[in-house]
Amino acid sequence: MIKEKLKGRGAQLNPKNRFEKLNVEDIPDQENFYDDDFPSENKIPTTYFKDDSKSVIAKNDSQDIGFDYSFNPYRGCEHGCIYCYARPGHEYLSFSSGLDFETKIMVKENAPALLENEFRKKNYRPDLIMFSGNTDCYQPIERKLKITRESLKVCLKYRNPVSVITKNALIQRDIDILKLLAEKNLVKVTLSITTLDKNLARKMEPRTSSPEMRLKTIEVFAKSGIPVGVNIAPIIPGLNDKEIPEILKEASARGAVHAGKIMLRLPYSVKDLFIDWLESEFPEKSKKIINSIKDIRGGKLNSSEWKKRFTGEGKLADSIHRLFHISCRKYGLNKQRNELTAENFLRSSQQQLELFK
Repeated sequence: MIKEKLKGRGAQLNPKNRFEKLNVEDIPDQENFYDDDFPSENKIPTTYFKDDSKSVIAKNDSQDIGFDYSFNPYRGCEHGCIYCYARPGHEYLSFSSGLDFETKIMVKENAPALLENEFRKKNYRPDLIMFSGNTDCYQPIERKLKITRESLKVCLKYRNPVSVITKNALIQRDIDILKLLAEKNLVKVTLSITTLDKNLARKMEPRTSSPEMRLKTIEVFAKSGIPVGVNIAPIIPGLNDKEIPEILKEASARGAVHAGKIMLRLPYSVKDLFIDWLESEFPEKSKKIINSIKDIRGGKLNSSEWKKRFTGEGKLADSIHRLFHISCRKYGLNKQRNELTAENFLRSSQQQLELFK
């Protein structure tokens, strides 16, 4: 008997939480605070829970991440990207990193107020904040809740620089705020594009915007004077690495000025989820892809070493990096760095009043 696939979902499994001794499968009877955006194609509805966290900025101390602060108004992500390295974080909430990650979403409704409280603290050191440092701040429910939009307004009010990365064309909704931030050199936007193959994207990242819509978003932002770029993430050797030149070519043609990349990461149970997906969707070449992943990870499926976890290692990894850098030069990407500034941060109410005179 062939197992019927769950439509509109990346994971087809709900692996056991590594922190929980007891594993219970049930249907939650807790109130669903918001309507599901994809009810017609959904066998497992998305449930949203209020997150009463008292802080909204996470401090990063990693040596290979180029920012210190990240902002995530949602925990879990309905985009359902099968490869998402953030999935294991859901286990700290007593959920699974599988279907739970994309169907049980924690919502920080008071995120804009919490962000403003951080900015008002005397010990706050103005610095770049990465929106979507963990999960996508423009996932489907943002269309209704507008938490990210209101938080961008807070950044504009205090003139705190922002970097936003997303897979969702919904970010176009906030172009009015982003243009004002750009005029003050306070923002850069990155669209994450994993593939140009619409069918592959739908299988691999089922509730994200289509590749073409992401390219269109790059074009819209570039024409509006908002610094915009592309991130090829993750690069999956044997599956999408050959697309690197074409993705960079198309992004550059639409106005992208910067480009980045991240190799596939498979921490903890993400390995099992990804391999289950791979063997289901690409049974004829799954072994080759798995071997290629091991090739860039020293014979393993994952590496958590700093300086290596985003890049991989070995001859295959080196050839992928060369392909990326050659393509960037060919299509005029990363010619210059646009450094955002926090030197005009407005800490006092009087300073903010002066802004609007």
